[in-house]
Amino acid sequence: MKKLVFLSSMLFAGLTFQAQSGWDLQQCIDYAIKHNIGLKQSSLNNEMNKNNLRQSKASMLPNLNLGSNHVQNVGQTIDRFTNQFADSKVLSQSFFLNSSFTLWSGLSQINNMKASEYTYLSGIENQKQQEYDLSLNIANAYINVIFTEELSGIAQNQYDITKEQFERTKKMVDAGALAKSNEYDIKAQLANEELNLTTAENNYQLAMLTLVQLMNLDSVVNFSVVRPRIDIEGEQQLPYNVLELYETSLKNQPQIKSSEYSIKSAEKNLAANKGRISPSITFNASTGTGTSGLAEEVTSTTLVKTPIGYTDDNSIVYAQTPSYVTQPMPFSQQFSNNFNRSAGITISFPLFNGLSTHTSIKNAEINVQNSRFSQDLAKQTLYKTITQAYANAKAALNKYTASKASAEAAAESFKYAKQKYEAGAISAYDYSSAKNRLSAAESTMVQSKFDYVFKLKVLDYYQGKPLQF
Repeated sequence: MKKLVFLSSMLFAGLTFQAQSGWDLQQCIDYAIKHNIGLKQSSLNNEMNKNNLRQSKASMLPNLNLGSNHVQNVGQTIDRFTNQFADSKVLSQSFFLNSSFTLWSGLSQINNMKASEYTYLSGIENQKQQEYDLSLNIANAYINVIFTEELSGIAQNQYDITKEQFERTKKMVDAGALAKSNEYDIKAQLANEELNLTTAENNYQLAMLTLVQLMNLDSVVNFSVVRPRIDIEGEQQLPYNVLELYETSLKNQPQIKSSEYSIKSAEKNLAANKGRISPSITFNASTGTGTSGLAEEVTSTTLVKTPIGYTDDNSIVYAQTPSYVTQPMPFSQQFSNNFNRSAGITISFPLFNGLSTHTSIKNAEINVQNSRFSQDLAKQTLYKTITQAYANAKAALNKYTASKASAEAAAESFKYAKQKYEAGAISAYDYSSAKNRLSAAESTMVQSKFDYVFKLKVLDYYQGKPLQF
């Protein structure tokens, strides 16, 4: 049987396997997963969820802030560092370091962290589910390539047989052993076989294109697949039953695990919102210093005599008033003199906040119920899908068994028809009819065979088994 494959001696896209040897199913799946845009977006979303988880953990740590102010005041003011009244321009600076730490908040922070963790885990399982679904689509396209190649081989074989028969008939007509009409009948059959061959080759190329597009390859040039050995002889019953498949799938299907994590995330989010009803206790501490343009220091002192009255004998009474000579206080001295420190605990009781907390709790409760419904729906859908897949596989097996028997019978019929035609016992029309029945029976058998193979792969998929031959 002629193999219709794309041949190449070059490496494709820097990969180490050669085109002659082709890509096996696992290589196709690995490449598709690596280059799928949707999976890349899911990976980015998971990175965001991971960042949110890291942030929720960090939010439970004390915060620490360092800052400064540089203020130019114009007009009347009381300077905060000198406590002096000023009516001119005053330049002041302040530097501070503060920290706060939540001692109690109704466990809201811990529950928020847990909710973020479960959201991240749910996203991971969702990405796995996407990978599983993509792998199944790749397997379907891969099997379709092999199937169309097999049909191309059958079409080629039928064309070769008809061509050989046409040449023999032409010689017999030329020798006068057969009527000219026999030559025309076989020639028409040969033209029909050529059309079938062209159609089969086109279907094969379209199947290759579909696989390449699913893999996100640039083109089908220099691309071929490995033709695995598919032997289902002797298989008369399915290796699974529905309940076993369903129970196993509940344990290994990412969509079920994702729904479980979604429920846990919703429950923790509800607990976090309920925690907002509780009083919050926060520890605060700060230290700071600053400078002012009004701050001065005394450099020297003198006593000034000022008359304040007279004695009985008219002697002048003087009072000594100190007079100070000052200069602006240096920055370093102000920095050390103005240091201040504080520490305290703040207790906050949420009495009324526009029903925001109440609304958040109610919405969180609804989200929990919705998450549980989503899981129930996922389980129901999974059971229905598995039941349908099992029924499809069973039907495909029955069809393959029947089509195989039909193909064997058609082959025997054509064998005797060929002998009769060569002996002149039947017409070219009868010969062509027997040949067409054989071709149709072989095509149906091949189709049912690969259909059954794919249905088995679907069952393997729900078992969590790798998609391989």
